[in-house]
Amino acid sequence: MTIRNRFETNFFRSYSGTKLLLVFTILSFLTACKSENQSEELFEKEMNINRPLSEIYAWCIVPYDVKKRSPKERILMLKELGIAKYVYDWRQNDLPLMEEELKLARENDIEIKGVWIWIDNDWDKAGKLNKPNEIVFEIIEKLNLSTQIWVGFNPNFYQGLTDQESIAKGAEIISFLCDKADRSNSQIALYNHGDWFGEPLNQLKIIEKLPDEKIGIIYNFHHAHNHIDRFEETIEKAIPFLWAVSLNGMNKNGPKILPLGSGESEKQMIAKLFELGYKGDFGIIGHVEERDVRDVLVENINGYFRIMNVINKIENGD
Repeated sequence: MTIRNRFETNFFRSYSGTKLLLVFTILSFLTACKSENQSEELFEKEMNINRPLSEIYAWCIVPYDVKKRSPKERILMLKELGIAKYVYDWRQNDLPLMEEELKLARENDIEIKGVWIWIDNDWDKAGKLNKPNEIVFEIIEKLNLSTQIWVGFNPNFYQGLTDQESIAKGAEIISFLCDKADRSNSQIALYNHGDWFGEPLNQLKIIEKLPDEKIGIIYNFHHAHNHIDRFEETIEKAIPFLWAVSLNGMNKNGPKILPLGSGESEKQMIAKLFELGYKGDFGIIGHVEERDVRDVLVENINGYFRIMNVINKIENGD
């Protein structure tokens, strides 16, 4: 009998009632601590494969964090995890600290891979953006930050339009955004977020209308559940324009957010991307408001490396 077993046996014989409940509480706490340590150990172990952590970026980590980290705390978290790239997402209340955060990222050698903006038909049009989006561009220009501008659209922007009308309207505002991005040597990337604009084939039609602009596509698994059954058809033509892919656990019927590696389809989707010649970065997402985003990132990093280990073995014929 181990020392712990002897301790538990004697303790249970000596105490009852509320004291027994206290024991269960203590043991539950010890088990939770052990599980957390095991997660960290797995993370360290899995980092040794030949697809390094430096290849991935963090996404959806600013608004999605129950701890509501400050810019300094968030950048420190990324450094502690060994994540060297991230994309800045925001809500309006985050903007007063955006400049501070981007400066801290630079000072700590964290690459600002991109900055997100959201286009809404009620407020944004070619020639004039709403105030929050204007603030984002002002900060990027002030810092002379050359980065990607990830552009998502509210479905209302294309609502009620024909395919051709949507292409024309999309090309008009994307051309305007390209001109604004040029001021800081930044580039526009189209971000799938469901509905008409969430289809890469529709994004390609907009890109084709602007042959003189360098425009990319950002593909998000968590906005692509309706693509699972037609993934190759959806993504193949987009590969030459695909700058980044944000990963997520994927079951056809949801849920929308699932830990990477726990779904039914994401491994096959990632393998297909490699098969089609994808060379860009992969991202891991936070995107869970009620949890510590650090825990979510560690969970998804572990899932990332488990999937990559399987793909490596297939590639190597193991």
